[in-house]
Amino acid sequence: MRQSLKCNLVITHTVSRQHNSFFHYDSNAKAYFIEQLQTCKNLISATTTHSNVVKSGLSNDTFTTNHLINCYLRFLKINHAHKLFDEMPQRNVVSWTSLMAGYVTCGRPNTALWLFHQMQGTLVLPNEFTFATLINACSILASLDRGRRIHGRVEVMGFGSNLVVCSSLIDMYGKCNHVDEARMVFDSMCVRNVVSWTSMITTYAQNAQGHHALQLFREFTHLRMEKPNHFMLCSVISACASLGSLGSGKVTHGIVIRLCHDANDVVATALVDMYAKCGCVHYSDKVFRRIPNPSVIPYTSMIVGAAKYGLGTLSLQLFQEMIDRRIKPNDVTFVGVLHACSHSGLIDKGLELFNSMNGKYRVVPDTKHYTCIADMLGRVGRVEEAYQLAKSVHLERDGYSMLWGTLLSASRLHGRVDIAFEASRRLIESNQQVAGAYVTLSNAYALAGDWENAHQLRSEMKRTGICKEPGSSWIEIKNSTYVFHAGDVSKYSQANEILSLLKELKHRMKERGYVGGTTGLVFVDIEEEAKEEIVSLHSEKLALAFGLINMPKGVTIRVMKNLRMCRDCHESFKMISDIVERDFVVRDVNRFHHFKNGLCTCGDFW
Repeated sequence: MRQSLKCNLVITHTVSRQHNSFFHYDSNAKAYFIEQLQTCKNLISATTTHSNVVKSGLSNDTFTTNHLINCYLRFLKINHAHKLFDEMPQRNVVSWTSLMAGYVTCGRPNTALWLFHQMQGTLVLPNEFTFATLINACSILASLDRGRRIHGRVEVMGFGSNLVVCSSLIDMYGKCNHVDEARMVFDSMCVRNVVSWTSMITTYAQNAQGHHALQLFREFTHLRMEKPNHFMLCSVISACASLGSLGSGKVTHGIVIRLCHDANDVVATALVDMYAKCGCVHYSDKVFRRIPNPSVIPYTSMIVGAAKYGLGTLSLQLFQEMIDRRIKPNDVTFVGVLHACSHSGLIDKGLELFNSMNGKYRVVPDTKHYTCIADMLGRVGRVEEAYQLAKSVHLERDGYSMLWGTLLSASRLHGRVDIAFEASRRLIESNQQVAGAYVTLSNAYALAGDWENAHQLRSEMKRTGICKEPGSSWIEIKNSTYVFHAGDVSKYSQANEILSLLKELKHRMKERGYVGGTTGLVFVDIEEEAKEEIVSLHSEKLALAFGLINMPKGVTIRVMKNLRMCRDCHESFKMISDIVERDFVVRDVNRFHHFKNGLCTCGDFW
């Protein structure tokens, strides 16, 4: 009642003082309405205040209308805001920039860029916030050409050293995968703050340059200018996760605790993901259990982490726990549980969950879910069903390659050369995963004993210059990373020790019945003894030998690999773990393998 009376008094007072002057307004009334617009909690309050603004005659005041526009944008009412904008007799840079930002927030960055084009036909000049908004629109679209054009205008108008604009440019170039250009902007800045440092660190982390991200973070902490915020720490944790750098991850976790960011949901979720990707699911679980009320995101991270580690039952338990707590799973959650079922042989449960996605949980299956099902069917030998599924689903370019690539691997594994040929043909024709398609198909021919076609495919690869991604593995010791490539130890001073240890281990394995495994690997004009030598020098074996030499007994040896672990290396790691009585954890491109006492957590199902 008092607020309504106060509002009426202000309106009456305002109207009485206008004296027929269109733009003469009472400053007290403006201040009152602006305060109301800044503090209103819902749309009803906003529309009520809007109505009172109109009654007071302030609807043509640019300053007040800008606050009205921003108020509607807070409630995501972009059409209301645009209508107000269109009715304004005079618009300033705040009017234009607010509406552009609103469209970016509502997921319509193209409209924001169109508005800027319209603005260029007026006398209103953009400011640093206008440019930051436009650059953000280009980031969302990953539109490098438009981003560069905006960058050019930034330089022309003298904003090339502006802190806000430069931080946005770094982010944009990072989203467009042009890290060098992002670094050029960063290096050109006279003054940097925690936002600009975070943008550059995030750019490195998101573009598979985790080492550079960690190095830059060390530089930032060495300067002692500002404390890292939770956004920066999330990016650093993400870099540690991508590298599988447990040591750096633990150090960053310590900083998180010291700066009291451990209660932050986003940071906690990043830590859950990092520990899982470093092969420490028990640490992930400890961090997860300390989150007071976990949302779908930390639950999903934990489910995916457990799935990658071969703990399918744990993933399903976490999923059920989510449902019991009335937390709605999202599309990524289902990727996690389906992956868990696939890698744990829980085929019936996986199909049950897949079939319930749309009807029960209102999550529409997409590329990744169909790929999980094809993988699930293929792993248990139901390749024909996976093939029929792949033919029945119409997917876009990237999804197409994921699904048929999965089917290709399954058909090779189970000797279905006919399906392997069809999958390879589709991938090669779509210019997707070409090298992998050639190699997998040649291996499928080799498994079937069709050496003529196997050799012919390899010759075709040489003729056309198609190269398979070389195998590489890396291991972290005392915060230093050591990278190994298949068959090459020349750059290490301990090369002779590595080769000698592998030879000794191979002899001890043969005493236990090891016969070596070159099955399914295509070798042209190479004697059997040489084939064994090549397999014995796979990158993960070199990394393991290096770890055994340089890491004390009792410490788990963790090896990261860029490709799928081959069957021979898998068998070797199992036997070696029993021989030397040590634990090994290997993260390959698909999942984790924890070797202990001659066994692996994957149960030989990967």
